[in-house]
Amino acid sequence: MVNIRRLVLAFLGAVAALWPSVSSSVAQTTQPPPLQLEGKIPLGPVAGRIDHMALDLARQRLFVAELGNNSVAIIDLKEQRVLHRIAGLKEPQGVAYLPQTDTLYVANGGDGSVRMFRGEDNAESGRIDLGDDADNIRLDLGTNRVLVGYGSGALAVIDPASRTKAADIQLKAHPEGFQLDMSSGLTFVNVPRAREVAVIDRVAGKQIVSWPIGNDSTFPMALDPEARRVLVVSRSPAALAAFSMDDGAALERVEACRDADDLFVDANRHRTYVSCGEGFLDVFDTRGQTYRRLTRVPTIAGARTSLFVSELERLFLAVRAGTR
Repeated sequence: MVNIRRLVLAFLGAVAALWPSVSSSVAQTTQPPPLQLEGKIPLGPVAGRIDHMALDLARQRLFVAELGNNSVAIIDLKEQRVLHRIAGLKEPQGVAYLPQTDTLYVANGGDGSVRMFRGEDNAESGRIDLGDDADNIRLDLGTNRVLVGYGSGALAVIDPASRTKAADIQLKAHPEGFQLDMSSGLTFVNVPRAREVAVIDRVAGKQIVSWPIGNDSTFPMALDPEARRVLVVSRSPAALAAFSMDDGAALERVEACRDADDLFVDANRHRTYVSCGEGFLDVFDTRGQTYRRLTRVPTIAGARTSLFVSELERLFLAVRAGTR
């Protein structure tokens, strides 16, 4: 018997839900596809490109950075509708929700600001001006800090209590995807213009080593803590690469869909999901020493932003208006 565990792929523009399936140990002549479409949630008349997403798990609310529309949509997942839209932003890129303070953080690429909004009523509660191209946001729950990539090469360290920038961690160029390893206190950063992955010691507050990767198109990144691997996807050539989390040794490289923007590890199923603007979502089996692509799911051209939520077993995929 096949045990189906659902993972939503949600289209935003429509939000569509994909769910992953898990097979039992009994051999099956017909296996369910690794991802299946569950449904769609319309975003309404939203212009331009969509960027990153975040989740308020307790309230079941999904935050969508509508970069081209200068807004953030707040979606009620239970009712499957747009509950509210925060307008008046400047090219919002990164979004993150911090449960401890019930605060939504929005990084604006247009004016370099990080703006804060209360989760309860979506009212603005603070602003930090970083100066230029505020981008990805990550939460360091161990030290109660918020990290934001910005400018020509830095991670801003924000103190949620004082709502101020506590420090800067300098980098060689603008940071793209980055991830925090909680067990080691290290942060791994894709720095494409420097053709490297920068390894940051968060306690020391500085870069301690560089992993040259010889590619200036590495954007999304994910960590596989169980396998002790750092995963990155390059756009040219389009490939998924795995490096040792311990010493940066190159372990694996496989072809992937083109124009990748997001990458997630599904630890329960030993899978990796890559969403690409080419109009596909790649699913890789990450067990063992080699990565095997299980399937390439057709989506919609330009739909490259996604969010995997392990607690909900859902993968949300953003589709801007006007795409087919």
